[in-house]
Amino acid sequence: MSQTATVVGPTYEVLALRYATHKGRTAGENFLRPDDHAAAMPIDYYLWAVRSTMGAKPSVIVVDTGMGPDALARRPGRTLLTPVADALSGAGIDAATVEDVVITHMHYDHAGRLDVFPRATFHIQDAEMAFCTGRAMCHEVLRSPIDADDVVAAVRYVHSGRMRFHDGAAEIARGVTLHLIGGHTGGLQAVRVPTQRGWVVLASDATHLWANIRTRNPFPIVADVTRMMEGYRILESLADGPDHIIPGHDPLVRTRFPCLPDQPDIVRLDLPPKS
Repeated sequence: MSQTATVVGPTYEVLALRYATHKGRTAGENFLRPDDHAAAMPIDYYLWAVRSTMGAKPSVIVVDTGMGPDALARRPGRTLLTPVADALSGAGIDAATVEDVVITHMHYDHAGRLDVFPRATFHIQDAEMAFCTGRAMCHEVLRSPIDADDVVAAVRYVHSGRMRFHDGAAEIARGVTLHLIGGHTGGLQAVRVPTQRGWVVLASDATHLWANIRTRNPFPIVADVTRMMEGYRILESLADGPDHIIPGHDPLVRTRFPCLPDQPDIVRLDLPPKS
């Protein structure tokens, strides 16, 4: 694992924006091998923003699009705290003007509001589109976290020229790169970002919680356990340290990093963790 913050070139501001929560969750739902199945272990739901302040017109890359009200209605226990567009607005980001959106994977809570980004090009891995439209979806255990309407919407964006496919590692802005991980789904990708504190990796659901990767105890919704385990190694090779790997659902993210003024659900991942 790299421990030196040797970023050369531009750096970015990186935000985690909490938009929903699930307080009734247990450890048995978060670990493949829990010590105590019934132990309380809530999770939060995030999207992320990578913001450059260079030049006359700052640019923003949004990572994932959250879930919509229909998904919430079908999945009791989750609480929507802030609609996705409003969460972004709290950070001064207008969803209607965002031009690049990364879809880390096609689960309902990460690809459910593509419609709020009318100008965006969506970035997805070839392997993820194959996963969510292919034979894996013949198995209920793999398709249950995916909403068919979200897949149909994504396919429509393919046909309208707004979906950009990637096959493995790719640079989508200067220094900002995508990395195929898999495991949780067939084509999950992480995002590596140069920041003032070093290389930060938005792992999304390559590790739901810091505890998953740090104890090598995988999340139980998994398409390929071997790839998930190997994915932990990939994440560590890309990041400048354990706190530079940002998990997809850990409530500790909000307590570990400084928040924006008057925005307790939006934290700065490009700044050092709080002591």
